[in-house]
Amino acid sequence: MEGPGPGLLAVAREKMRTRHLAYRTEQAYLQWIRRYLRFHDRRHPRELGAEGVERFLSHLATHRKVSPSTQNQALQALLFLYRNVLGVELPWLDNVTRATRTRRLPGVLSRDEVRAVLAGLPGTAGLVARLLYGSGLRVSEALRLRVKDLALDRRALVVRDGKGGKDRVTVLPDAVLPELRAQLGRLREWYVEERRRGGPGVSLPAGLGRKYPRASTEWGWQYVFPQARPCRDPYTGSPVRHHLHEGVLQRAVRQAALAAGLTQPATPTPSGTALRHTSSRTAATSAPCRSSSATAT
Repeated sequence: MEGPGPGLLAVAREKMRTRHLAYRTEQAYLQWIRRYLRFHDRRHPRELGAEGVERFLSHLATHRKVSPSTQNQALQALLFLYRNVLGVELPWLDNVTRATRTRRLPGVLSRDEVRAVLAGLPGTAGLVARLLYGSGLRVSEALRLRVKDLALDRRALVVRDGKGGKDRVTVLPDAVLPELRAQLGRLREWYVEERRRGGPGVSLPAGLGRKYPRASTEWGWQYVFPQARPCRDPYTGSPVRHHLHEGVLQRAVRQAALAAGLTQPATPTPSGTALRHTSSRTAATSAPCRSSSATAT
């Protein structure tokens, strides 16, 4: 049987988009499928079956030393390949060597350390970081905020499409209200200029752009923290403006922590010694574009 070739990946991508998987999930699954094919010298997955999947997953645990979550992500990608692309139901995978879970104590910053880090974060990065700390948001939740999600008079904001696809309402700390109002004022001026110049609209949730073609240029749908430059929408190929990339904030927090003399790594995410200090959680969402800076707002 001939190798799978690029057609298999194209079909897999189409199946993922039909099921409205997040762009980040799509990219991760395609990466694991490519690695699986390379591991087996590009033999067709139909030839490999459950034994091929077990060998690959065991290799990840024993030779690549991946974490249990990484191994499970690879498993889910391969299950999607067999079940949804090839129409093959794999039997129970009994012979997989499971990755070992390592238990680690969570890192916690003191209040003085948090103040020192926040003091070293000016501008947009500082405002986002204060939102994380004061409202208990994840990085993706804060960066995905749109104008319509803020209710400043009620000191509240709405987190859209959180864990399990659910929305939730959380509080806005009084300390960030003046900064948020100033940010919205600058954003409004920039938005008016963008509309005058005929600039591209913002990226929208899957299917919404087809249902409401003008939504991407409406004020309420604008990101509170947009990118400096437009990027290309991976689904349509059209230019769009996405929200600020989380890597920008992560680098800013690390630099502020170093400047404050912290010896432990501080990050804006729960994976490290995080600024976010509440237990609310949500799934990460798509980030199809990267940017090195925020807009002038």
